[in-house]
Amino acid sequence: MKAQVITLDAKKAGDIDLDDGIFGLPERGDILQRVVVWQLAKRRAGTHKVQSRGEVTGTTKRIGKQKGGGTARHGSGKVSQFRGGARAFGPVVRSHASGLPKKIRVLGLKTALSAKVATGDLIILENADLKNGKTKDLLGKLNKLGFSNALFVDGVEVNKNFKLAIANIPNVDVLPTGGANVYDILRREKLVLTKAAVECLMERLK
Repeated sequence: MKAQVITLDAKKAGDIDLDDGIFGLPERGDILQRVVVWQLAKRRAGTHKVQSRGEVTGTTKRIGKQKGGGTARHGSGKVSQFRGGARAFGPVVRSHASGLPKKIRVLGLKTALSAKVATGDLIILENADLKNGKTKDLLGKLNKLGFSNALFVDGVEVNKNFKLAIANIPNVDVLPTGGANVYDILRREKLVLTKAAVECLMERLK
């Protein structure tokens, strides 16, 4: 399929051929859901932790008499019933990551790209090069293009000035091709790929 290429100044810059096997796949919400859940689980820190009974300071001596005290027969002061006691079955440090086949991860990225094409939210940019790193100048260009909520994906490396200029603009992100992922693509309304990014993605996802 063919897609129109524009510049940062909102001018036409020709066309580009997109691979139907990457940008023309049918909608697969189940695949996108699996990849997003995998991504979010993988980035969880898993550092939540509470003390167990073996880590709490306290006496293990019987608190009261076996009978006649009118209370329960507690044998330790470190149980969860008492103030300062340990929590029963509390959270421990662990990894939340789960496995996901590489084929599903690749298919998820292809499906996310295809979904943006299907909704008309994929924009191809000639390049993302700026002469200076001023946010005001870039913001004017984005307003002219109508991009208020977008993800920019550049080539192997992001232009230094573009990265500086975009840093303070809310709801607009930029990533190199190697960082392109399903979650970041879906969380923004527009997906803006440079020509270099398209070439790298088609090479990566073949």
